[in-house]
Amino acid sequence: MTSSIDKLVGRIAELNNPSVVGIDPRLAQIPAQIVDAAFARHGKTAAAAAEAFFIFGRGIIDGVCDVVPAVKPQIAFFEQYGAEGIAAYRQTVAYAKGKGLVVIGDVKRGDIASTAAAYSDGHIGRVDIGGERHAVFDEDFITLNPYLGSDAIEPFIADCERYGKGLFVLVKTSNASSRDVQDLTTPNGAVYEEVARLVHRWGEKAIGKRGYSSVGAVVGANFPEQARRIRELLPDAFFLVPGYGAQGALPEGVAACLDRHGRGVVVNNSRGIIFAYADKKYTNDFSEMEFGAAARRACLDMKAELNRITK
Repeated sequence: MTSSIDKLVGRIAELNNPSVVGIDPRLAQIPAQIVDAAFARHGKTAAAAAEAFFIFGRGIIDGVCDVVPAVKPQIAFFEQYGAEGIAAYRQTVAYAKGKGLVVIGDVKRGDIASTAAAYSDGHIGRVDIGGERHAVFDEDFITLNPYLGSDAIEPFIADCERYGKGLFVLVKTSNASSRDVQDLTTPNGAVYEEVARLVHRWGEKAIGKRGYSSVGAVVGANFPEQARRIRELLPDAFFLVPGYGAQGALPEGVAACLDRHGRGVVVNNSRGIIFAYADKKYTNDFSEMEFGAAARRACLDMKAELNRITK
């Protein structure tokens, strides 16, 4: 069984591209032709929104699957539409995997041990139905909130070991107010440093064949000073790096996250890729319904930027 972290590292090397496309659909920004067709079939309902999300996400995936190693669907955008939205999320995950992409489910779960086990079973493990074990969402990685401590993380680690999955634990997030909690000081340094030490402990027995742990860290590129410190604490962890693109982080911020080999990151861009068709940089070349092709071009531009700082 090839672990998800080895698969991700391998695909980054094959494509020479450390990018991940965040699939964060917003109904108001999806091409009107897709939305209007969904409304015509289902009315202005949650079912219509979910259908539009899947059709749009499918087009993005088709456009980028040969140039990026991974996608990162954000479950909240789907979940807000209830059961129909969750079904569209599950469809999106399955479609991306069918196209050979690594899927990072941006779910940010974190709860007490028994509840964590249920989340883990549903997302990266197996659920028991009448004595039979079934995969449900089946992402390759998911994001986790570590605020509840080790017993909320251990069920996920167990499923990573059983099924070759991976985790990205929130350490220093890209939102400006992350400093309200993550930068608070403790006797051993900032809170984010303490969390980094936990991530190291959780992941030290889960090192893959390519030298990286299945337990990685979410580290924002717009906080380079903190990122450099976290990299010191986590030399063998892979970083999921948000903040690039619409949140304003520059390639130089990504450089602070690199490991001693000049690698060890997968860099997220959501709005800057999936809505590239509406960006004045691309509007002269692509029509609204060529959104997948525009996303592909934006991915190639991002690849070129990142390759100037990564090896």
